[in-house]
Amino acid sequence: MSGSEMTAAVVNEANGPFALVRMPRPVAPPGEVLVRIHASGVNPLDTKIRAGAAAHAKHEFPAILGIDLAGSIVAIGDGVTGFAVGDEVFGMTGGVGSIQGSLAEYAAVDARLIAAKPANLSMRQAAALPLAVITAWEGLVDRARIGAGQQVLVQGGAGGVGHVAIQLARAYGAQVFATGTAGDGDIITGFGATAIDFQSEEVADYVARLTAGEGFDIVYDTVGGATLDASFVAVRRFGHVVSALGWGLHALAPLSFKGGTYSGVFTLLPLLTGIDREHHGEILRAAAALVQAGKLTPRPDPRTFSLSTAGEAHAVLTSGRAAGKVVIDIM
Repeated sequence: MSGSEMTAAVVNEANGPFALVRMPRPVAPPGEVLVRIHASGVNPLDTKIRAGAAAHAKHEFPAILGIDLAGSIVAIGDGVTGFAVGDEVFGMTGGVGSIQGSLAEYAAVDARLIAAKPANLSMRQAAALPLAVITAWEGLVDRARIGAGQQVLVQGGAGGVGHVAIQLARAYGAQVFATGTAGDGDIITGFGATAIDFQSEEVADYVARLTAGEGFDIVYDTVGGATLDASFVAVRRFGHVVSALGWGLHALAPLSFKGGTYSGVFTLLPLLTGIDREHHGEILRAAAALVQAGKLTPRPDPRTFSLSTAGEAHAVLTSGRAAGKVVIDIM
C-alpha cells in the first residue's frame, strides 16, 4: 500500500457487512490534525447507525463508522496550536453527521475535539472513554451542577455511561447509588457506589431505605423509557433529573409536584452543528486529569478485535455479551 493510502472498514448500506476498502488517506485541513488511529471504541450508537436506526446521528451510507478514537498525530493543519506531531490523543471525533469515523487507519479530526491521552492508559483504554465521559460530564457537571455531599442516583450504573458517571460523581465528593440487576452488583460496588437491584425493589422502597424517604439530590438516567419515569419518582424535592435518553413521552407530574428540574443531554450536538466543540476538548482534558489522579478508570471488554473483525465486535455488543466497552484495535 502506498504512503498516500489507508485501509478502512466501510458499511455500504443499512445492516450491511463491513468491507475493507483501500482509499486515499485524508489530509489535515486548517483547524484539524491527521491522526494515526490505534484503537476505536464501539458504542451502542455505532450499532444503531449501522442498522439504519439512528436518524438523529445524520450519517449516510456508505459510511466509515466509529465515534471514539485514540491514536497519535502524524500531521497538523494550519492554525492548530497546542499539539505536535507524535502527540498521543483521544477523542469523540466522527462517525456521525457524515464525518469520517474511526474504523480506519487514519482520520482528519477537528483539533478542538481531542485532548492528550492520559499517559497511564493504553490506547485501548483511552478509546473506551470519550463518548461515555463526555455524556456523563455534560449531565452531572454542566446540567446538574454536582457538588460535594450530594446524594446521586445513577440509573444503569454498570453500563458504559453509568460506570463513568459513578466515578465522576464520586470525584466531585458525592455519595453515589446506582441501579442495576443483581448480576451488576459487584461492578457497581467496585466503582464505589451502593448497588440497588431495581428488579427486586420498588422505587419508593429504596428511596425510603436509602434516603429516609427524601429522595436523591440528582438522578442521572442512562437507560430511558420507564427508567426515566422512575427517576422522577426517585428525585428529592427541588432535585434535578438528567437523562441521556429522554426521547419518549413522559408524565412530568411526579417531578413538577416536587418543584424539581429536568435536563436532557445530547452529546452529538457539537459534532452535528460545529458549535461549542471546544467544550468537548475541555471535558477530555479534565477527564484525563482525573484518570491521572486515579479517580477515573475505563472498563474495556477484554476481547480483542481488528478492522477485519469489526462485525464480530458489533455482534458482541448487540448480543449483550460485552463485559465492558468493546474496543477495536486498528494498529
